Amino acid sequence: MARLALLSVSNKTNLIDLARSLVEEFDFDLISSGGTAQALKDAGLPVTKVADYTGSPEILGGRVKTLHPRIHGGILARRDVPQDITDLENNQIRPIDLVVVNLYPFEETIAKPGVTLAQAVEQIDIGGPAMLRAASKNFAHLTVLCDPAQYDEYLQELRQNNGEASLEFRQKAALKGFLHTSSYDQAIASYLAGTQNYNLSGRQLQSLRYGENPHQPAAWYQTGTTPTGWAAATKLQGKELSYNNLVDLEAARRIISEFTDTPAATIIKHTNPCGTALGNTIVEAYQKAFNADSTSAFGGIVALNREIDAATASELTKTFLECVVAPSCDAAAQEILAKKSNVRVLTLPDLSSGPKETVKAIAGGFLVQASDDMIADTSQWQVATERQPTPEELAELLFAWKVCKHVKSNAIVVTSDRTTLGVGAGQMNRVGSVKIALEQAGEKAKGAILASDGFFPFDDSVKAAAAAGITAIVQPGGSVRDQTVIKTANELGLVMLLTGVRHFLH
Repeated sequence: MARLALLSVSNKTNLIDLARSLVEEFDFDLISSGGTAQALKDAGLPVTKVADYTGSPEILGGRVKTLHPRIHGGILARRDVPQDITDLENNQIRPIDLVVVNLYPFEETIAKPGVTLAQAVEQIDIGGPAMLRAASKNFAHLTVLCDPAQYDEYLQELRQNNGEASLEFRQKAALKGFLHTSSYDQAIASYLAGTQNYNLSGRQLQSLRYGENPHQPAAWYQTGTTPTGWAAATKLQGKELSYNNLVDLEAARRIISEFTDTPAATIIKHTNPCGTALGNTIVEAYQKAFNADSTSAFGGIVALNREIDAATASELTKTFLECVVAPSCDAAAQEILAKKSNVRVLTLPDLSSGPKETVKAIAGGFLVQASDDMIADTSQWQVATERQPTPEELAELLFAWKVCKHVKSNAIVVTSDRTTLGVGAGQMNRVGSVKIALEQAGEKAKGAILASDGFFPFDDSVKAAAAAGITAIVQPGGSVRDQTVIKTANELGLVMLLTGVRHFLH
């Protein structure tokens, strides 16, 4: 008798190819429900609807389809237990050898704006998790697949083992099934709990060589059932990503996501930008970012907001870089970059989508905060000084403010021509950060502007900026000494804008 496969999927990627191989190459019979059955039928494949197999029609608008003894009996039967086999025979139940199931798109649904609670609840799968858990539990006797990425590997298993999947493969697939349902349930619980509970779970993508330092074990986990963010990136070449690579790549992504309308490039070292710039072309943006601090750029992480072309690839190969990420990379560029085989080159089409929250572990628990994704709006800024900014100064101030947001506090950024000239990061006092940024900018500070992520508690930093040639400053304001600082700015002929928003980054 032909073996029996149950297919019921929300994500129909590669479904038809799998089903055709099962039927034509390995003599499987197919049973299926709903849209999956229709897709198989439309592809000209023989399929029996679950309702016809069980003798029970779908009811409650499709809420009950597969919850039936003929389905779960066929999944859970132990082939080495005589009573189980007798029960199958007495109830005219065929053993099921393969279960291919993935779940309603709950996470995708709740991510859409304006989704109601009722709409979200309708995307809570019941039959799918029941089948996944049953099949995963009984991996000793059947195979469960919950991800289209498993299909090719499963077919190879059959081809290499006389039409059977090895126990090792079945157990590995069962683990993935349990992880899939666990992540799915966590997403539902988190959504319904709101702020009362915060559930964090993930599926390990890979074990990393080590963490920040060689004595720290580390691993990379994917949250959710669908790969997003870096889990969805494509690595075109290079060594395995390290813990520090991934941390720096995320810092680079956050900065580059600030700029969409104009070609932009940023180079990251230890999560801080050593060079960020805008240009008329992506190669110009990268050259400006590199020249902003070519010494620190060595061994850096580069993020670009446009496709890597041949000209940009040629520039990228002129220095040692750890990683490069861009939305895409053309064929000519790939050929050039291949000459630097150790550099990790990734493509991530959507560089703007990031996590909605950030999580930080502390002793006894963890902290959760909303991500700092506020979009700067210059119309809400206050001109605090007598001198008004020119349109050119305002555009430069906005650029510097966007970069400063992503520099470790205390943060000071000096820019000109939409290019960073000096970055003061992570200092214990703001004067120290100002000194570092101005010294790095040097003579180029004359006519440049300065951004500060927090207010100035004293006017000493303003005096230092003016002495170096800075013409305009943007800062949050909010100090009890704001008037003293503004008075000094007026006396020195500076422009000073107050954003009313602070961007500390710890």
